Amino acid sequence: MSDIPTGASITASWLTDVLRNAGHANVTVRSIAATQIGTGQIGKCIRFALDVDGDPTAPRSLVGKFPSDDPVSRATGVMLKNYVKEVSFYRQMQSRVTITTPRCYYARIVDDGPHFALLLEDLAPARQGDQLLGCSADVARAAVLELVGLHAPSWCDASLRGIEWLGETDAEGALNLRALYRAHLPGFLDRYGGELAPDERAIIAAVGESNGEPYGGLPTPFSLIHIDYRLDNLLIDARTTPPRVAVVDWQSITLGRPLGDVAYFLGAGMTPDMRRQAERGIVRAYHDALCTRGIDDYAWHACWDDYRRGAFAGFSVTVIASMLVQRTVRGDAMFTTMARRHARHALDVGASEFLN
Repeated sequence: MSDIPTGASITASWLTDVLRNAGHANVTVRSIAATQIGTGQIGKCIRFALDVDGDPTAPRSLVGKFPSDDPVSRATGVMLKNYVKEVSFYRQMQSRVTITTPRCYYARIVDDGPHFALLLEDLAPARQGDQLLGCSADVARAAVLELVGLHAPSWCDASLRGIEWLGETDAEGALNLRALYRAHLPGFLDRYGGELAPDERAIIAAVGESNGEPYGGLPTPFSLIHIDYRLDNLLIDARTTPPRVAVVDWQSITLGRPLGDVAYFLGAGMTPDMRRQAERGIVRAYHDALCTRGIDDYAWHACWDDYRRGAFAGFSVTVIASMLVQRTVRGDAMFTTMARRHARHALDVGASEFLN
């Protein structure tokens, strides 16, 4: 029997031990109050309000993350290694990168899950972004520049290859991804296609027939990539200028094309009109920041072309994930919005030239 707690089994005494092991030697958690937060598709998040004594520096609130209550979502989390990836990120990769993430107080998993638990710093009053509403150009720029702290420290780092839980795309994996996309495409178009413009449906279908992008082995350059870098997975503190952004939900981290993260965020996180006005300047700022971090052999024209290729990064997430997780009203709205925006993005930047 696993000793990993569930959201319902966590006690004040257990949290006392966790905080003492984290350096708060004199703390005592006298009581806790738990409230579920968010609408995660794979995991369930609970905020624990703590009544503490003995250490004024100890946190008064923590966020726990646990497997979804839905058996289909749990099975998906195991199959796609979402649970083991997230726990392993906090245990093995968080200290290697400089992207802003919450402090991790506890990270345990049994095999690949579904039994796991994370206990993280509560970054309130920072607020979760809203994928449906989109964001301003200022938030988008801050979010994209935050990615430099993930990509630059891992840029073409050969020591990251061969890590089983992290994974990387190879020829077999690319074929499997394409097969999975094709298998779920009819159901996706049946469910969501009526909300899409004809050219949007057409390019989503064309990706299923492609022998080129977005299917291929590990690109050059490569780095750690978040994969699901979107507003719902960011905590944004808009009280500062520029806004402060922290990144959560590391369930899909792998090795791949850095500009895929950038394109995925801008394509899904901004309305098309706002993106068209701001995207080139934001991508240029990202490129400049890479150069500042020592990535000085990556020309601007290569960066921009990789960004255009990256416009397809959200297609697989949108089509496949929407068919594999528990269906909700907000989930349907989110996947419809993502499909529209990613398709329009690819059309706007002429990414179809990379399909073959």
